[in-house]
Amino acid sequence: MTELISLVIPARNERDNLGPLLSEIEGALESTEFEALVVDDGSTDGTLEELRRLRARHSWLRVLSLEAHAGQSAALVAGFDAASGGVLVTLDADCQNDPADIPVLLKHLAEDARLSAVVGYRATRADSKWKRIQSRIANSVRNQLTGDRVRDTGCPLKAMRREKLLSVPRFDGMHRFLPTLIRLSGGRVAEVPVSHRPRLFGSSKYGMRNRALRALRDALGVRWLGLRALRYGVREESGEV
Repeated sequence: MTELISLVIPARNERDNLGPLLSEIEGALESTEFEALVVDDGSTDGTLEELRRLRARHSWLRVLSLEAHAGQSAALVAGFDAASGGVLVTLDADCQNDPADIPVLLKHLAEDARLSAVVGYRATRADSKWKRIQSRIANSVRNQLTGDRVRDTGCPLKAMRREKLLSVPRFDGMHRFLPTLIRLSGGRVAEVPVSHRPRLFGSSKYGMRNRALRALRDALGVRWLGLRALRYGVREESGEV
């Protein structure tokens, strides 16, 4: 792609992962015009201080800081609003997403102008068996409730056209439903396999106990949006008789 690409990366207590991640991003996108916005979501482990240090090394790095911990959806939306690029790419700061997959997503998006987004699905999960079971259950429930078919609703690696992304509804938990929300707004979404790696530093912020009920509530909300979505065709009369 020749247009500017904006990476939006929410970060919550990921200090030790940031240096390796940014180095990998630089290598993967060396022939691409890009910026990376890392949004610190109220970290308490020195993440923001590490980002300030890394900013001196990477001219393409922009650092945003939420005033208080607000969640992944809020961090993403803050990044979306501040981004300058026409295509926005999301990924997590924990290094489990491989930046080498980003050019693959961008290539698919560039080759089909009808697509609003290209989203990844983790072909092979580098997680525990219990976490993989949780993910399969969550995917199944969300798809049944929303009426959509998304292979991996939890995969954060996505490339999305800015104009379509900014039109989707915003709410706490929206990050789990971005492909469905884009489709509900009239967009087309393609899915491609991406790699997945073990976490090296820190710990996951999500588990069944702190996610299940909220995800169920959000899925019911997205189902309501789908049932109430406006569907119509319109044409302008030329005025000629």
